[in-house]
Amino acid sequence: MIIVLIGYMGSGKSTIGKELATALKYSFLDLDAYISDKEDKSISEIFKTKGEIYFRKKETEYLTEILNSSKNLVLGLGGGTPCYGENMKLMVEHPNLKSFYLKLSIPLLTTRLFLERENRPLISSINSEDDLMEFIGKHLFERSHYYSQAQYTLNTDHKTPQEVLEELLVYLI
Repeated sequence: MIIVLIGYMGSGKSTIGKELATALKYSFLDLDAYISDKEDKSISEIFKTKGEIYFRKKETEYLTEILNSSKNLVLGLGGGTPCYGENMKLMVEHPNLKSFYLKLSIPLLTTRLFLERENRPLISSINSEDDLMEFIGKHLFERSHYYSQAQYTLNTDHKTPQEVLEELLVYLI
C-alpha cells in the first residue's frame, strides 16, 4: 500500500511521514527530496533557474514514477503537488493508495512557517507575519478543493506528532 500525506507546507507531512513509515515498517519518501535528488538541485534552485512551470511538470513526472513503481511506501507531498496537473486524479484513481490531509489552522501554519520562510521559495520574500497569514489564507482557499479530495482529513492543531501518528494508525490497521 502507498500512503500519501497531503497538506500545506509546514503541516508536518515529513515529520509524521517518517514516524508512520517506521511504525508500519514501510519506506518513507519526501517528494521534494526525491525531485531534488533527481534534478541534482534544491527546490529553491529549480524554481530560480528553471521556473515553477518546469518544476510542476517534473513533479508530476516523478509522482507518476513513484506511484507506478512503489509498494509499502509513505509519501509526503509538497504543499502544491495535489493542485497541479492530474496529480490528485492520479492518487484518487490509484488502486492501492490511501491519502490523508494533515490540516493545520492558518495561525499555527503562520507561526511555524514564519521562522523557516528562507527555506521555502514561495514565502521567502514575505517579511511580516500578517502578510504571511494573508498569503496562507489565500493559498488554502485556492487549494482546499484539492486537499479535500484526500480520503481522510485529520485536524492536527495542537497535537503532538505521536498523537497524529496514533490517529493515522486507526485508519490503517
